[in-house]
Amino acid sequence: MAEEGIAAGGVMDVNTILQEVLKTALTHDGLARGIHEAATALDKCQAHLCVLASNCTEPVYIKLVEALSAEHINLIKVDDNKKLGERVGLCKTDHKGKLRKVVGCSCVVVKDYGKESQAKDVIKEYFKGTK
Repeated sequence: MAEEGIAAGGVMDVNTILQEVLKTALTHDGLARGIHEAATALDKCQAHLCVLASNCTEPVYIKLVEALSAEHINLIKVDDNKKLGERVGLCKTDHKGKLRKVVGCSCVVVKDYGKESQAKDVIKEYFKGTK
């Protein structure tokens, strides 16, 4: 499963793998960030993966995303919307490299993984194991 994937630094867990996939997709302009963009991508079946924050304040958002991704799209939940926003580039950094003005993001959809990578393969294997 996901714990079997070995990176250069050692064993990769699901959160580390997800972070790598999101970073690669961000550099290749393959992310839909926010509920409006995500719902559009899910409705048009352009999504490969959907990431939803568990601490979303609107239960209607959660129901909508779960309903749209129920049939064909893999859904993974993360704990904090601020960390998700940080991972998908919704923040600013100051001159010292510290993060400032981190914006929370409740839903992110990966429309394009970008290049082939080990993290992408491990995420796909993770979802094959959970189904």
